[in-house]
Amino acid sequence: MDQFIYKKSAGITVLSENMTEFKYKKHAHEEYAIGVTLRGIQHYTLDGGLQLSYPNGVMIFNPEQAHDGMAHDHSGLEYVMLYVEPHLFLEAAHQKDVVQFSQPIVYDRMLKQQILSLSYHVLNEKDEALCNELFLSLTDRLFQVDSIAIADAKQDNRFISIAKDMLRANLDQVLMLDDICRELECSKFQFIRMFKAHTGISPYQYFLNCKVERAKQIIEASRDIYLAVAACGFVDLTHLNRHFKSVYGLTAYEYMTHIHR
Repeated sequence: MDQFIYKKSAGITVLSENMTEFKYKKHAHEEYAIGVTLRGIQHYTLDGGLQLSYPNGVMIFNPEQAHDGMAHDHSGLEYVMLYVEPHLFLEAAHQKDVVQFSQPIVYDRMLKQQILSLSYHVLNEKDEALCNELFLSLTDRLFQVDSIAIADAKQDNRFISIAKDMLRANLDQVLMLDDICRELECSKFQFIRMFKAHTGISPYQYFLNCKVERAKQIIEASRDIYLAVAACGFVDLTHLNRHFKSVYGLTAYEYMTHIHR
C-alpha cells in the first residue's frame, strides 16, 4: 500500500514515501526539492531526459523544474524528500541570486547522511534549533558536492517572467489565455509554445500547479481546507483533493492532518 508522510519544521517540509502503484503527473514545485532514494529505483523525466535514481542516490530539483515520478518496476520505491523555500536556502548559502544545481542525481555518502539526519529530526518533531543547524550543514555540503551556476538575470526571459506573474495573480479565477495574450501582444499558440519551451510545462499545467502550491500554503497557515478551495478557485473540495493528490500523493485533508498533528 502506498504511504505518504509529511511533516514540517524550521521552514522545511519533509516527505517520507513508500509507493508501488502511485505515479506523479508532470508538475513543478516552487521550492528546492532534495531527497534520497532508499529502496528501489526512482524513475522520472527531467528537462526532457530520463533520470533513474538508484538506492543512495541524492536527487536535486531546482524550483519550477518540471518532472514526473514513479517506481521503476513492481518492486516499489521508498525515499525521503526535503522541500526548502528558495529564500531560506539562499539565506543559508549566503547567496542573493537564484542558484541552479547542475547535477540532478549525485552519489555522496556524507550528503546522503545529512539529508537523512535532517529528515529524521523533522519527522520526529525534534527541536527546531537543531533542525536549523542540520540544514545549514547540509547546505554547505551541497555546495561542495554539486557544480552550481548562479543564474544570470538576463537569461531569464522577461516575457516569461511577466507571464508567470500574471498567471499567479489570478489563481482564484478560470485561466483566460486570451486576456494574457492580449496583454503580452502574442497569439495563444505562440504563447503556449514559448512558455512550454522555457518552463517544460504548459501554461495550464503551471497555473494548476500554482493553485495547488497556494492551497498548500493556505492549509499550512490556516488549517482550513475550505478556505483553500475558495481562495484558489477550485470548484469544490473533491476538485482540490484530486489535483492535490496528483502532486503530493495525499488529499488536502490528509496533508493538513500530517502537518498539524
